[in-house]
Amino acid sequence: MSSDLFPIMATHSDGFRERLRRALHALAARHIYLGGSSWKYPGWVGQIYTESRYVTRGKFSSKKFESTCLEEYAEVFPAVGGDFSFYTFPTPEQWSRMFGAAQDLQFGLKAPEMITVRKWPTHARYGSRGGQENDQFLDAGLMADAFLAPLSPYLRQVGVVMLEFGTLPKSAYAAPEAFADDLDHFLAALPPAFRYAVEVRNPEYLCDAYFQCLRAHRVAHVFNAWTRMPLLGQQMARDDAYTADFVVARALLRRGRAYEQAVRSFEPYRQVQDPNPEARRSLAELGRKAELEKRIAYLFVNNRLEGNAPETMMAVAEMILSGETD
Repeated sequence: MSSDLFPIMATHSDGFRERLRRALHALAARHIYLGGSSWKYPGWVGQIYTESRYVTRGKFSSKKFESTCLEEYAEVFPAVGGDFSFYTFPTPEQWSRMFGAAQDLQFGLKAPEMITVRKWPTHARYGSRGGQENDQFLDAGLMADAFLAPLSPYLRQVGVVMLEFGTLPKSAYAAPEAFADDLDHFLAALPPAFRYAVEVRNPEYLCDAYFQCLRAHRVAHVFNAWTRMPLLGQQMARDDAYTADFVVARALLRRGRAYEQAVRSFEPYRQVQDPNPEARRSLAELGRKAELEKRIAYLFVNNRLEGNAPETMMAVAEMILSGETD
């Protein structure tokens, strides 16, 4: 692979990878788990990933990288998000390969969109389903049988199962309380062995009924940094937002920035390009608060928040370890 392909800002030789590994594992020992939203990023080659491990016949193999880099990811990070499961029901064979490659990782897995999408988007990916109602929305039986049952053998490695509800139109529910009522019935029917967390992207859904529902089922609210949601710190300011004995955060986007804009600006995610002090400070405060209240913390950081998730996580970890979260 040409050295021009992946110009590196932080390399193995400058010790960044090892400093990050030590910091994140020190926090994991305190039940504060930091990880990326995913792991298959060629832009991290030289920063997190070792180029030579993915060379075949003298060339960097994207196929080999994508199929095997989780093992090296697990050498540095204690946790990882699994966005891939939002788009499909993984097979038992896929689960076996993934969990076998990283036996010490804590996974934050998204439930499939088949469960959480009420109406299919009018997008080419959905074909003839676009614009149609999803008959399996909040189908607890499908969730239990097709998703959770195959996961059961790996319960030790599943930190949290996350239910992401994209922005729902006002026509979906007459009031936020109606969504909370449907959610209540769904959560009541799920197997209790797993930790669950709910991510909503309708600010108005952050109402008393929503948090009461989560608390009744010991389910966490996902504190999410996303383009149209209140800032992380604003969500955290609600005393009733802490609904379980664990907390979950997903730092995805700067408020007001669209996903597509972040991709165009930051790919291939080699370095931080737009520091977000509010998000860093809030993640650090959430980790410290969880520790003080004896809750487990799962904090997932996306490249599209600042441009490079490892550097963001390093900054957050240093804040927590130093005790400087203000």
